[in-house]
Amino acid sequence: MTNALDRVVADLARHGVTGAVRELPDDVPTAAAAAAHLGCDVGAIANSLIFDADGAPLLVLTSGAHRVDTKRVAALVGAAEVRRADADFVYAATGQRIGGVAPVGHPAPVRTVVDTWLGKHDQVWAAGGLAHTVFPTTMEELARITGGTVADVGD
Repeated sequence: MTNALDRVVADLARHGVTGAVRELPDDVPTAAAAAAHLGCDVGAIANSLIFDADGAPLLVLTSGAHRVDTKRVAALVGAAEVRRADADFVYAATGQRIGGVAPVGHPAPVRTVVDTWLGKHDQVWAAGGLAHTVFPTTMEELARITGGTVADVGD
């Protein structure tokens, strides 16, 4: 595998995901940009946010319409502190750059929490490893392929 996209595609196939990764003509590094390009509600965008949870990476897959409450997430995962990770921390944990972080395709498994708000949509879109790639999925599939815990991550 030569890049983040290749790793994501291979990991999705390994997990039996049937939704194909789609390459978009432009980067869509925000939920609003992705929703506008895909013609869907911003809440149907599954943001992949990497946090630093007491020094360990934590992936929170949250609805583009929902803000993460880091104190709530810290309590959920038993961490003293959960804070947004910087670009270097994100890349080290995922092998992917901010704006295109996928739920899978990382060098090692990353502990994951999946936002219940994603369940409000029959289909959601997640990043495919690069800022111009996405794939269709569901909240349930995201939990299955990441081994994530489904929880309410916002206030």
